[in-house]
Amino acid sequence: MSKESSLLVAAIDFGTTYSGYAFSFRHEFEQDPLKICASSWTTGSRVSISLKTSSCILFRSNGQFDSFGFDAEDRYSDLTLDNEHHDWFYFRRFKMMLYDSKDVHRTSKVWDETGKTMPAMDVFAAGIRYLKDHMMQSCTERMYGSCVDICDIKWVLTVPAIWDDAAKQFMREAAVKAGIPGENLMLALEPEAASMFCKNLPVERMDGSSKREITCFKPNSKYLVLDAGGGTIDITVHEVLPGCNLRELHKANGGAWGGTTIDNAFLAFIERITGPEVMSRFREEHKDDFIDLLREFEVKKRSVKPDMDSKVTFKIPIALHEMYRDVEKGEIREAVRNNQSLRGKVTFAGDKMRVEAEVVKSLFDATNKAIIGHIETILHSPVAKGTSAILMVGGFSESPMLSHAVQNAFPHMRVIIPHEAGLAVLKGAVIFGHSSKEIISRISKYTYGFKMYQQFDPAKHPITKMIKRRNGEREVQGVFVKLIEAGQSVSPENPSKEITCAPSSGTGFQLKLFATTDRNPSFVDDEGCISIGEVYVSCLDDHNHIGSASVSMIFGGTELEVQAIHETTGRKTSATLDLLD
Repeated sequence: MSKESSLLVAAIDFGTTYSGYAFSFRHEFEQDPLKICASSWTTGSRVSISLKTSSCILFRSNGQFDSFGFDAEDRYSDLTLDNEHHDWFYFRRFKMMLYDSKDVHRTSKVWDETGKTMPAMDVFAAGIRYLKDHMMQSCTERMYGSCVDICDIKWVLTVPAIWDDAAKQFMREAAVKAGIPGENLMLALEPEAASMFCKNLPVERMDGSSKREITCFKPNSKYLVLDAGGGTIDITVHEVLPGCNLRELHKANGGAWGGTTIDNAFLAFIERITGPEVMSRFREEHKDDFIDLLREFEVKKRSVKPDMDSKVTFKIPIALHEMYRDVEKGEIREAVRNNQSLRGKVTFAGDKMRVEAEVVKSLFDATNKAIIGHIETILHSPVAKGTSAILMVGGFSESPMLSHAVQNAFPHMRVIIPHEAGLAVLKGAVIFGHSSKEIISRISKYTYGFKMYQQFDPAKHPITKMIKRRNGEREVQGVFVKLIEAGQSVSPENPSKEITCAPSSGTGFQLKLFATTDRNPSFVDDEGCISIGEVYVSCLDDHNHIGSASVSMIFGGTELEVQAIHETTGRKTSATLDLLD
């Protein structure tokens, strides 16, 4: 079944902190785009926040998948209580390795909580497979036992817009390894998906603070999308065109300033009290208590508000007190009393830690400052002139501390936070799967080009780059042949300029693809140019005749694509792009 006639669209949001899925049938979408089903996740008697489960995954000692989500958290906690966890593999918040690593390959490794490694592709694929299977089961139950064929589904996988091209291809290949047919799979950029969700919301669900008319989704209006997730912050600027299609005006920007940075600030605060050795040993030797500490803070941090003036109580595991006694030969409460910067601001009573409100609120300062600074930089760019609103989505956008910081920093702008900010990306990805052509253009983050030979031209080529062939011809190697320029508007419908080549060996040719932020590089070894992959083109026609072929790239989609045309027949020929070798 073609993607256009798929029975339903299913989206998987594989997040840094939380993950989930949602789906809608085509006939439901046509009646109401917001009629989207999402799963509820439970652990014991607790229902997860934002209808998502924890992005944790547990493998047995032999590498066999055991559990995912809250089930994995609980299972691993039980194993640690029985001291049986040492040979198991427990991964949490591992998605950030695709942002942090500048050199992602199929063979890349990912580290678990104890420093053991597994192939990253296996870990990501196992997580996606679990969500896919859970979705299929949920869909079958909704259809009263009737099974849906996986090929009847258009699958959408969300990715941060700030990821590089290799990380996106990595996620695609992990999804295919998880059993999702590649021809039925598309990637959705998280801020775009959220934007499409909010564009369909009625006013009363868009902005609870006011019933004012929402004008940022009217034709010719501009708005900034702030997608604040657990790991990364994605920021872009959209313009609404006549017909309500969307155009990206500013290339996706952001950084690793998501909600997990607040967790890290909290752990650093605890370490200021206990010292690094105590905290390190506590984390290693009492993993069940460490998990509980993070769970406790995850709930608490969502209730921290700018106008809060009462102390905040945190439950601190007894094991941390015992570890402090063992290492430092004293009591934590005494350490606080002797710490001039904390005296009077932090007190302990049994397993409770009471912290002054200003100290807790300060945990958000560095993160909020980084996000505000980045928004300011983007809003000062010429293309963002006339931007009237900031649309805040993602789970971290539900934090009163972040939303208040944004509203204070930009009082002249309308700040809109939908009631379902934490689900905006997930549900928007479903809408994107039904109507992906609403995004008609994007901004290229890089200048892309092929590495090629050219005839030596003394007017533009330095003599040091010249090489002389046996036949006497003078050539230049390593020329950057530009396909698209950084900052240029690109459309999914319009390929780049074509490059024609004859087969170099065998039945085809290959070209190395380079990228840079420089708008006009001359050679692939210019400063800032990096090799990002290779394009392989077959020069065989339908009758296995070899001839020249022209190759072009499509830069306007959510992923890089390559296409090739046989010069003799004018028909498409096989072409592949490999960014992960």
